[in-house]
Amino acid sequence: MDSAFARTRSMFFAASLLLYIFAVTTTTFASIHIYDHEPFRELGNSYLLAGGSEGIVTSQPYSVHDDGRSYIRFENITFRRTKASAKAHGSVPVHIIIFEAADRNDIGGSAYGGQRAICCTPDLAKMGVCKQGEIIRRPSATDINWPVILDVQFKGRSKTASLDSQKVFITKTGMYNLFFVACEPKLKDMVMSGKTVWKNPDGYLPGRMAPLKKFYVFMTLAYVCLSIIWFFQYVRFWDDVLQLQHCITAVIALGLFEMILWYFEYVNFNNTGMRPIVLTIWVVTVGAIRKSISRLLILSVSMGYGVVRPTLGGLTSKVLLLGITYFLASELLNITEYVGTINDVSGRARLLLVLPDAFLDAFLILWIFTSLSRTLEQLQAKRSSVKLDIYRKFSNALAVTVISSVAWIGYEVRLIFSLFYLAQKVACTSCNE
Repeated sequence: MDSAFARTRSMFFAASLLLYIFAVTTTTFASIHIYDHEPFRELGNSYLLAGGSEGIVTSQPYSVHDDGRSYIRFENITFRRTKASAKAHGSVPVHIIIFEAADRNDIGGSAYGGQRAICCTPDLAKMGVCKQGEIIRRPSATDINWPVILDVQFKGRSKTASLDSQKVFITKTGMYNLFFVACEPKLKDMVMSGKTVWKNPDGYLPGRMAPLKKFYVFMTLAYVCLSIIWFFQYVRFWDDVLQLQHCITAVIALGLFEMILWYFEYVNFNNTGMRPIVLTIWVVTVGAIRKSISRLLILSVSMGYGVVRPTLGGLTSKVLLLGITYFLASELLNITEYVGTINDVSGRARLLLVLPDAFLDAFLILWIFTSLSRTLEQLQAKRSSVKLDIYRKFSNALAVTVISSVAWIGYEVRLIFSLFYLAQKVACTSCNE
């Protein structure tokens, strides 16, 4: 047993050392958004394509060298219009807008068809407020150079217009948004290809995701410490180990594996600017399995499995069905949220998929506390004072955990809806005057 424990400890030490070396030696650069013949959609009196939304942090102290400065760089951006549009309209511009979320109201003007007008209308042009066919823009209260508007011109009857290797430096920390806008109605069938590189000083990760890389390092080390302590006790009391404790061991091992995968997923994202799809699917799957097993484990303990009753009896199939359903709901939610996600703002699909997951969590909590109440009654009737004391402590700890989780979920829901509202308002899809 001692040799087995020594091998286990050596394995975890080696994994921790490898993780630390990889964290120290990895270099990072920026975040990449790729566009492949993306169409524009009609919005008010314009045609718009959302190019991305990310948190960008400026370096401290501010560096004069490009390597230490945050920026958005355009690479091989190409707009393609139809042949008919090229013949009929000749030279027309496409506008690129970059603005910080706090300056969102500085883009656009009066209502147009129930939505905020982005392009200058004839009435506003007559008043001298703006020039017809251009973007309505007011200087930011903190920087007159923001929001930034770049124009890409279709020259003559050319079917393409391009922008390449141009940078817009970011000098203020905030949530930044990029839109491509056409004010000419005949450009409605235009498509765009290319990519943009969003650089933070420390890597490709968007501002909201950047702290998670360090977080998963600490979580991995915490799981390593927990695993060493658990396995030491596991080996020491091997003859008295219960079936439930084997399940706890599996949950701890899955948790450690998940934290390591999350770290490497974020490191890979930070290095390449793209999320590794296969690795991300693996990590969310391991996480869904861990969460499902841990919830079923708590439910089984609450039912008295291994303490009051030797088996779950007829409830086994129901418990397994609930576990499989929870795994599928959690897996679908996490795949939607993480796989291929680059933008900082959560999409509408996550808001819809989080509801089944939340409903199943609520159902599990209700079932757990109902079962726990019955188990306490049985122990009290049998006058098993030692087991009754353990279960009371378990129920108190569980109650504190559930209350804390509900408070955190409430905060997350509020944050998600705030981000979603911000994204909708920034995109001007509900900017009624």
